[in-house]
Amino acid sequence: MRELEYQRKLIKKIQRMFPDCWIMKNDPNQNQGVPDILILWNNQWAMLEIKISEAAHSQPNQDYYIDRFNTMSFAAFINPQNEEQVLSDLQSAFGADWETCVS
Repeated sequence: MRELEYQRKLIKKIQRMFPDCWIMKNDPNQNQGVPDILILWNNQWAMLEIKISEAAHSQPNQDYYIDRFNTMSFAAFINPQNEEQVLSDLQSAFGADWETCVS
């Protein structure tokens, strides 16, 4: 599976978890290293950097932005290997009190 295909599947999964959320894809050419997607849900927000695997390398500034945005709200690297944990953490960060609906 390619990263773009994984990104599409992940976005659909997040939209099922948070039905009224907005998901915006960030332009990597505008601010190099800014996480791939911004998730807006109620009065909460999160940013996720999507990788195809745990072994995928970070681009310049990505670690900085993930750390910085995580202190402000929630931000994380996500890939198929850590997806369940990251989505569970996102659910907790958003204060959602239902069971995680990820497969």
